[in-house]
Amino acid sequence: MALNLIMLGPPGAGKGTQAERFAKTKGIPKISTGDILREAVQTGTELGKRAKAIMERGELVSDEIVVGIVRERLDRADVKPGFILDGFPRTVPQARALDGIMAGRDPLIVLNIDVAEDELIRRLTTRFVCKNCGSNAAVGDAAATTAPCAKCGGPMVQRADDNAAVVVERLKTYRRDTKPLVEFYGSRPTYRSVNGAQAPNTVTAELEAAVAALCKATSGARA
Repeated sequence: MALNLIMLGPPGAGKGTQAERFAKTKGIPKISTGDILREAVQTGTELGKRAKAIMERGELVSDEIVVGIVRERLDRADVKPGFILDGFPRTVPQARALDGIMAGRDPLIVLNIDVAEDELIRRLTTRFVCKNCGSNAAVGDAAATTAPCAKCGGPMVQRADDNAAVVVERLKTYRRDTKPLVEFYGSRPTYRSVNGAQAPNTVTAELEAAVAALCKATSGARA
């Protein structure tokens, strides 16, 4: 059975860090829409050319193009053992499109990292990212804010847009556009929510336990 995962959660929940850990320990690709959009633009695919023209006009790339790029990525051979999606879907229409892409494949396991808003604001206004590659320091790991980037060795700095006013607006956007995904997936037997206000290693352990239980239940149901 392929391990097909979606990592949900608000900005600052630590989903990027957890997705990286899962990708490494499970040997499956972490698929970020930002990464595959940039790749499509750089390689000059048909969808990449359309996306580039839109971005050069300063406009948002449409769901149609984003979904098309995700579809192309999920058709590659390296996702046969599974994958973990980080940053997609962002909206319910994208989630419905993903259900169509997943037709005939092993089921999606949906993990939500839940963190209270006041804690998210605290984290985001004190967050450090790599100046070179943009990777986040692990949430809750103070040592990671001063050490070189674990991914590329670059210096860790605070993002210019991680100020309180911008963070509050980003959380409003999340509540409006992305939080409805929790309702969309919440009733599915392959959905689990984990308390993200804990130490990163504790969150990892709870996510691992949730995935193991869901895989066992799903395998049993398909037997």
